[in-house]
Amino acid sequence: MSRKLEGKVAVVTGASAGIGLGVAKAFANEGARVFITGRRRSELDRAVAEIGHGAVGIQGDAGKLADLDTLYATVKQKAGSIDVLALNAGFYEFMKFGEIIEEHFDKTYNANVKGLLFGFQKALPLLSKGSSVIFTGSIAGSIGMPDMSVYSSTKAAVRSLARSLILDTKEFGIRINVLSPGHTLTPGLQLLIPEAAHAGIVDTIPLSRLGSPEDLGKAAVFLASEDSAYITGVELDVDGGVSQY
Repeated sequence: MSRKLEGKVAVVTGASAGIGLGVAKAFANEGARVFITGRRRSELDRAVAEIGHGAVGIQGDAGKLADLDTLYATVKQKAGSIDVLALNAGFYEFMKFGEIIEEHFDKTYNANVKGLLFGFQKALPLLSKGSSVIFTGSIAGSIGMPDMSVYSSTKAAVRSLARSLILDTKEFGIRINVLSPGHTLTPGLQLLIPEAAHAGIVDTIPLSRLGSPEDLGKAAVFLASEDSAYITGVELDVDGGVSQY
């Protein structure tokens, strides 16, 4: 049986852990040559070893334009072009309204909006015709969540960008879709929400479980492959149904 991404070059930002790592592993397992980014060298090296299949790790902060230039220069040198671009790097933390500080706002928007927009724009010369671009959104972009107003607004911006950018890049013959996770069991979730509170979250999910990075990886493979060849500009919620009521 042929693999769905055989011979493709894939770039996944923010793939040292969590959803990004799940996506990168799924791409590699389907035959892609994978390049990943991460801010911390030790975590990046561990992720590369876990992905296997000749994955390449490029250290950098997706919110810094110079680091994006280094990423794409390296990919151009080693692979020449990009067939699948998954812009997953992001940042979130809780912050009560009335206590929001400028540093929180800037850090969240730099990672989730600035980094994504320029990550896509700078990749454009390397994207092959028919390539797939995947923005990581969130169900927080369309439903209210307490203490996450800034984060939620960045993910609404991501959704809006996809709608406009499919028109701005029409002549390039590429597809852009948004992969929006729900409550997913990642190191970030475990850091922010104590395990004792997870049962309360699960009670709100129609499928009665937290999502996994593997769940997101499978959905990302669908968006990256020819299985979704006539799909662009959509948001795919991978959330166990929690955003539907």
